[in-house]
Formats: sequence, structure tokens, C-alpha cells
Amino acid sequence: MVINKALLATAVLATIIIIMARPTVQTTVYITNHLSQKILIVHCRSKDDDLGAHAVAVGATIHWSFGQSLFGETLFWCKLAVQDKRISFVAYEQGIDIMGDWFVRDDGVHGNGSPYFLKAAWTRP
Repeated sequence: MVINKALLATAVLATIIIIMARPTVQTTVYITNHLSQKILIVHCRSKDDDLGAHAVAVGATIHWSFGQSLFGETLFWCKLAVQDKRISFVAYEQGIDIMGDWFVRDDGVHGNGSPYFLKAAWTRP
């Protein structure tokens, strides 16, 4: 049996690339509505995934899980809206924001750090 070395090398390289490109670490991001009696509209996306717009009731949490890129490029950003106010912020950036827990309050989005910190404030369009 004759084996084409170039074809075999290409197949091995393609397999290695596929294995390396697969996400390995699962991460979950949480956004909780702590507004005073207001529905929060949350629309998050990454370069590859649009999670769509969701209405989040007071006290409720929206969350999603994803695999991190082996190349360190995972990034999700979100647009939030309530009545006439808006916020855009990075909800997860691989290697930067590792907590992934966000609390939306009347003054803006707070991160779950020690202590809590204001990540982004509301703006009016």
C-alpha cells in the first residue's frame, strides 16, 4: 500500500488545528436586574454569537455559558436599555474581566468585585 506523505501530513495538520481551536474552558456570565421596579432589556453578543434581546424582570438573572478560545480572544459585549437610558459595556473579555457577575442598578452596571465597582453608568441617547 502506498501512502501519500503530503496528504497524510495535511490530514494530521488539519486534525491538530481542529483540536486546538475547540474551546476547553466553560465560562458563565450572569447579569441580574436590581433596578427599582423596571424591566431591563439585555442584548449581548460576541464576534460569533448574537444572543438576542431579552426582557429581564426585577430580581431575575439572565446568564449564558460558552467555551473560551485557546487563543485568548473571547469577548462578549452587551447593550442594556431601560426606559430612556442606555448602557454599553464589555461583559466578558478573556484574561481581563474574569468575574462575569454583573448587577444592574439605578446608577449603572456594577461588577462583583471586592468591593463592588461601577463598570458603566447610564446614558441618555
